[in-house]
Amino acid sequence: MPMDNEVGVMAGLRGDGPSLKYVADFGLKVCQLCNWNRDLFTDALADSIKAESAQSGVQITSLWAGWPGPAVWDFIDGPYTLGLVPRAYRDERVAALKKAADFAKRAGIQAMVTHLGFIPENAKDPEFGPLVEVVRDVAGYCKALGIEFWFETGQETPVTMLRLIQQVGTDNLGINLDPANLILYGRANPVDALDVFGSYVKGIHAKDGMYPTDPMKLGHEVKVGKGKVNFPRFVKRLGEIGYRGAFIIEREISGPQQSKDIAATVKYLRRLLSR
Repeated sequence: MPMDNEVGVMAGLRGDGPSLKYVADFGLKVCQLCNWNRDLFTDALADSIKAESAQSGVQITSLWAGWPGPAVWDFIDGPYTLGLVPRAYRDERVAALKKAADFAKRAGIQAMVTHLGFIPENAKDPEFGPLVEVVRDVAGYCKALGIEFWFETGQETPVTMLRLIQQVGTDNLGINLDPANLILYGRANPVDALDVFGSYVKGIHAKDGMYPTDPMKLGHEVKVGKGKVNFPRFVKRLGEIGYRGAFIIEREISGPQQSKDIAATVKYLRRLLSR
């Protein structure tokens, strides 16, 4: 895994050309590879990505794997559509994640990441136990391949995430901490969240956002440094708990402004990390 807090960016898996040139164009040498199209998880493309990584010198920290079916990123339909929580899509999504894990293994990527969905907050919720079992199934599959399984923060509180990790109990679990998501969903202050689950943090999304003010809608994402994450404190606290992994920039807009914001964030993070 990358050391010394390298700054990287999200890169989409492409089936029609280089996937990592996007990373190199920002002058970066590390990325998280993201893909929602399971048809791209082929042996040929895995071999191509592995070769491209070696040739370009761009290291892939992890594979962010999406899943089939609907995905509504809000408080209303989100609990019924996101991750492995909804039973209606669970079997198909487990199969998709295992296919992604096979791809990661062949491509030489050491970890797979996904959103689990709105994990039940109540440990006695009748849906919590079955969710633990299905996550353990995917985690065990990853472990047999020799890769890790990381959960991106967002729809759950830090305490709930920690409880799930402990109940699943395999030794290849980790957290892909998106500090903005904790704010966008109104779940936690990301600096304080590190006191709860900091020892499991394996990856960081450098993303910022504002708390929700309409209880029917998520808060909104903003450029890093302009939201409520408080990156100076966040980066300092990560250093205090010994985090040495990458900071992967994620800016969820499109067009020229996205590239401008990413380039500015690279400079901003490097300044913070050099202190």
